[in-house]
Amino acid sequence: MKTVASHALGCKVNQYESEAIAELFQEKGYQVVDMEQAADVYIINTCTVTNFGDKKSRQLIRKVKRQNPDSIVVVAGCYAQTAPQEIMAIEGVNIVVGTKNRTQIVNLVENYQQKEPQNYVSNIMREREFEPLSIQKLKNRTRAYLKIQDGCSQYCSYCIIPYARGPIRSRNPEDVLAEVKCLAENGFQEVVLTGIHVASYGKDFKNITLLEMIQQVHEVKGIQRIRFSSIEPNIVTEEFVKTLSNLEKVCDHFHLSLQSGCDKILQAMNRKYNTEKYHQAVKLLRQFMPHVAITTDMIVGFPGETEEDFLTSYAFAKEMCFSKIHVFPYSPKRGTPAASMSGQIENTIKSERSQKLMQLSETMAEEFLNKLIGKEMDVLYERQIQPNTYEGHTTNYVKVHVKNDQNLTNKIVKTALTEKQGEIAKGVVTKL
Repeated sequence: MKTVASHALGCKVNQYESEAIAELFQEKGYQVVDMEQAADVYIINTCTVTNFGDKKSRQLIRKVKRQNPDSIVVVAGCYAQTAPQEIMAIEGVNIVVGTKNRTQIVNLVENYQQKEPQNYVSNIMREREFEPLSIQKLKNRTRAYLKIQDGCSQYCSYCIIPYARGPIRSRNPEDVLAEVKCLAENGFQEVVLTGIHVASYGKDFKNITLLEMIQQVHEVKGIQRIRFSSIEPNIVTEEFVKTLSNLEKVCDHFHLSLQSGCDKILQAMNRKYNTEKYHQAVKLLRQFMPHVAITTDMIVGFPGETEEDFLTSYAFAKEMCFSKIHVFPYSPKRGTPAASMSGQIENTIKSERSQKLMQLSETMAEEFLNKLIGKEMDVLYERQIQPNTYEGHTTNYVKVHVKNDQNLTNKIVKTALTEKQGEIAKGVVTKL
């Protein structure tokens, strides 16, 4: 039996695609093995969000070829899409496919005979159809990611992804529901709707929105929890939040992308909202969902960000009372407008600002968790971490550890949160 190893760098979308590609090989009789093993075929789904992502991709390509010099190495994903010639120049690469033609990878591998690398990267900017990659088989998890959208048309000045993924393409609603039903039949209780810019779902169809898609997923029997990946404040209207608050399966955790709490910097980033709009979105979420967790991403050291700009951004983040901030020092990315902007910030300043914002994040996470201690909450337990000790998450994504004699894996259980240990709540099962 031939063997294949498939690995994703970067985002959840890449991870979903890599699992779907591995499944295509399984259907053709291949055995899926770990990336650390010698395999006949390696599929590397690359990331190019930062130059460091490019570097990690190159390192992995060289590593797997050393593991098996006779293997066929296929390089897919965003880095391959934006720099195919650079990928082709790496010794050991056999096939380059970018962010399209992933459904054809098995055929490309089985028909590969040349010793020279083959480039199948096409012009993604002309793409208008969602590529039908899907996952059907049960994995050893309780939370399933489901890709419903691809592409981005936002063109933030620091981001290469619109050039790597092309324009927005939504997945056919019938295909989404078919996969959700399959996941439910396989025992999954929680589904995460994900995409490159998930808030734009349906804009290319004109007859469905993200909100309507969520409502349809909500009707699928067996699925108990619905989450979705990062959204922006422009989608958070009163109708949107009020409707979601009445859908009991929708979790009260939102990753609401901010990037900066300073309007001057938001404008330079070409973000499509200001802090007032963002504040309004947060107020709406808290109005309709009392225990909502709001997490975010923030970039520090964007070109032209003065100390005053950073302090403005810091103060705004503090005012929003996030449950967690993912902090990123700005990293210039080749091919983006921001990389050639004047006023590039020194790395030492970026590091100092990152530390301050991460400390704020830790303080806010602790304050958020403190408010929940003493409350009884539903927890979906995902795995056993020690004998008779289980780990799971509340609807608002607080990690919970509990001791219990019964197997709690993949069960939603009422749990009293009794104390905290760092960012983890310890609890006692109150009702099985």
